Amino acid sequence: MNRRRFISQTSLTSLATLLGADIVFGHKIPEGYTPIALQDPDPFKLFNKDTEMSILNNKPWNIEAKAHLLDEKITSNKYMFVRNNGLIPENIDAKNWTLTIDGESVSKSKTYTLEELKSKFQHYTYQLTLECGGNGRSEFNPPAKGNQWTVGAVSCANWTGVRLKDVLQDLGFKSNAVYIGYHAADIHLSRNPEKEPISRGVPMEKALQDETLLAFQMNGKDIPLAHGYPLRLIAGGWPASASGKWVNRISIRDKVHDGAKMTGTSYRVPCEPVAPGEKVVDEDMCIIESMPVKSLITYPKSGAIIKKGKALNIRGHAWAGELEVQNMEYSIDFGSTWHSCALQKPVNRLAWQHFSASIDHFPKKGYYEVWARAKDSRGKSQPMLLPGWNPKGYLNNACHRIAIKVT
Repeated sequence: MNRRRFISQTSLTSLATLLGADIVFGHKIPEGYTPIALQDPDPFKLFNKDTEMSILNNKPWNIEAKAHLLDEKITSNKYMFVRNNGLIPENIDAKNWTLTIDGESVSKSKTYTLEELKSKFQHYTYQLTLECGGNGRSEFNPPAKGNQWTVGAVSCANWTGVRLKDVLQDLGFKSNAVYIGYHAADIHLSRNPEKEPISRGVPMEKALQDETLLAFQMNGKDIPLAHGYPLRLIAGGWPASASGKWVNRISIRDKVHDGAKMTGTSYRVPCEPVAPGEKVVDEDMCIIESMPVKSLITYPKSGAIIKKGKALNIRGHAWAGELEVQNMEYSIDFGSTWHSCALQKPVNRLAWQHFSASIDHFPKKGYYEVWARAKDSRGKSQPMLLPGWNPKGYLNNACHRIAIKVT
């Protein structure tokens, strides 16, 4: 009995707060045991998400939006997708939060407090597109392993923080620096403190872009816990896995970062096209960097019904990773002919762009599909249907489609 460990007073207080009542005999709860009332939490209340959001996984939490929920020009928290690889950290103390920068290529390692970062460096705000590399995975055949995202693992919120390049330049780094890797406070699913659930990074060129931030605010408020409070890395236009949450350490590497989820097939695609279902050896896989051109119809909701003779107004967003979208089109005849949409410029680099069109040429009553197709500034368009297969189901940028009935 002397070796039996019981839950700490601090954890007990946290549990009581969540339950809204004192836990009678709480001092007798064994360590690691979660009270029944907290074993199946309501994720919509837990993360302040809209109840129309779709839960794909709860260990770890992975939640996506439906297309029509993403109609806002600036994505609010209640519609922002959640993608976790481990368990959300507990008992965060923002007042004592620190960021250590180390690695083979630093002149000298240094630790900054969160308050030092906020007071020492200029603040910047950018609207930045974050999209899970596996967004659209559910369409791949043969099926790819992983959360079966449809179209809703994308967002474009306003992020406020300090530029990573300003911090790195203040610290100083060697000329042999090629990559940065982030480390964070999230917990491996096994609860083994020696294991990191994810530790990815970006090349120095990306790390030193103006828009790559150490962010502490989202849409003008503290970042919600599920999205990285109190500090996260934001590297817009790349797979959202490069934008580490709960960041407390950054390593400046003299080689490509080799942390968790940086090797093997994680966030990599075949360097050359392969047949569906084909096995690909690790050395023939390339790291995903800039995300491909893509678009999403956010209005109307798929399944809309209109009367013949009435115009259908559509709108949505388009984005192209590091590039800008230069052209936007729609089709109502399964891609046989295309018509131009009005397309707005991005509010800043790496933000999505908004498009709209009025469709008044439905020839007769019946079933239609509206397809959307974007073209990037290098002239590359979205494929009409599923792009090349890959083992992990990444980078599906096929045209988004909605169903319409004309009566």
